[in-house]
Amino acid sequence: MSKATLKKTGQFSPQKPPFDLQVFLDTAGAKRRLLKFRRAEKIYCQGDPAKSVKYIQEGGVRLSVINEVGKEAVVAVLGPRDFFGEGCLAGQPVCMGTATAIVPTSILSIDKHEMMRVLRTERAFSDLFISHMLIRNIRIEEDLVDQLFNSSEKRLARALLLLARYGKDDQPHGVIPKISQETLAETIGTTRSRVNFFMNKFRKLGFIKYNGGLQINTSLLSVVLHD
Repeated sequence: MSKATLKKTGQFSPQKPPFDLQVFLDTAGAKRRLLKFRRAEKIYCQGDPAKSVKYIQEGGVRLSVINEVGKEAVVAVLGPRDFFGEGCLAGQPVCMGTATAIVPTSILSIDKHEMMRVLRTERAFSDLFISHMLIRNIRIEEDLVDQLFNSSEKRLARALLLLARYGKDDQPHGVIPKISQETLAETIGTTRSRVNFFMNKFRKLGFIKYNGGLQINTSLLSVVLHD
């Protein structure tokens, strides 16, 4: 029986195109929106309804929380190819912190139910997301150890290397957009004056340089490894 005959009888349905992971993450679609944010613009605020998972296509995002007396703490600084807002998948009804663009940033916002559907049906996407969650969990543990045992100089060096995605293939040259010293100070738990002192020291030693953005030399790793 021909395809035309099968179509007429309702017995033929076209084959579903294969899932393309990169196209899914790079484009808008069913229950996926592409959003653009200016530097310092809020992506969502603490207490907003948690309805979607966010994926950073370009730029950078600062995650922070504010306590009952108004004191803010930076809990993470994320870059391209990072997910955030995944708490909605675990039943969180509201956002537990505030997400702010630290540079001009492009975000793919994936509806919670669409995210859950793709995780159930697409192995490549599920593997990527699970890998992301495991890496984030390891990062949180390392951040805690860093905060408890390392000096502010080591914490700053590590933060810069992480922002430059040291060891990642997507940014092999370690160039990041300029990030304010206030944000760096909040991220590592010290003062802006201390960050300024260490940034000048790193620049004089050739570990970093300013050239349109902030270029991080892998030799900065020596600060982290030094006892």
